[in-house]
Amino acid sequence: MGGVTAASFAPILLVLGDEELLATRAVTEAVVKARSVDPDVDVREYQAGALVVGEIAEMLSPSLFGGRRVLVLRAGQDARKDLVAALLAYAKNPDPDVQLIVLHLGGAKGKAFADGLKAAGATVVPAAKLKGHRDRVAFVRDEIRRAGGKCTDDAAETLIAAVGNDLRELAAACSQLMADTDGRIGADTVARYYRGRVEVTGFTVADAAMVGDVPAALEALRWALHVGVDPVPIADAIADGVRTVARVAAAGRGDPFQLASTLGMPAWKIRSAQQRARGWTPEGLVEAMRAAAECNAAVKGGSDDRAYALERAVFSVAAARQGGAR
Repeated sequence: MGGVTAASFAPILLVLGDEELLATRAVTEAVVKARSVDPDVDVREYQAGALVVGEIAEMLSPSLFGGRRVLVLRAGQDARKDLVAALLAYAKNPDPDVQLIVLHLGGAKGKAFADGLKAAGATVVPAAKLKGHRDRVAFVRDEIRRAGGKCTDDAAETLIAAVGNDLRELAAACSQLMADTDGRIGADTVARYYRGRVEVTGFTVADAAMVGDVPAALEALRWALHVGVDPVPIADAIADGVRTVARVAAAGRGDPFQLASTLGMPAWKIRSAQQRARGWTPEGLVEAMRAAAECNAAVKGGSDDRAYALERAVFSVAAARQGGAR
């Protein structure tokens, strides 16, 4: 590990957050880094709630025999007051041969401990759970990049739809994709790899129809009906897809985050609709809205063949886009 020296280590590392994968990864990377300098580094782990001051004093005190030490203190929010006081006092003048890694969930419990470590100059590694959809997309893309590959937003979206939101499962899926492909990950790659696992919804059908991809829309529609998706939400999704693109197109090519409050929808949905709006004309969107309305009337009005009504809507929406293409 070129460029890594004893002087480059943070004497105190505060891993702050409740996402187990990110916290575990931060500790692992710190230990690997320490061992790259000193393969014989002494690594010890403690649970803060079960630790007393006397037990940790020896580990933190200067060693007569030299050598690096890494002390991992888990569940720092559970540390008792006397231990917190001792560690904060130590943090003001840490031993350069010792790296103290404190894991803290980041909530209100034990907040004074985390704040004190920050004030003492601890290096903070964020490890909070990812709450937003865009954060998870960024996580997937970064996982692929870290492994030496490239991943599009669409591919990340498809992978999340197939695997779910758990970061451990997403990380494992990224690793598997990198092992089984050339590292250039597109939505088609993920769809082939996870065929049958991606949750097909009405929005899958609508998204494909709105970009004029009739084969993909029909495949998604037939699969959705085959696995028991009710025709009504599919018809609703087609109508919603057309309305969303029409509203976003009418708003112009503004920044999604600035348009979010005006349009009353999340920025990621606006960004996605802006991409699907390319190639549509106002006239084409009017035709698509008419087709979606007819589909809704047929599906909700008790048509004898609701599947046919949905397929006809797919063809009509795609034709409206092609007929109005510039």
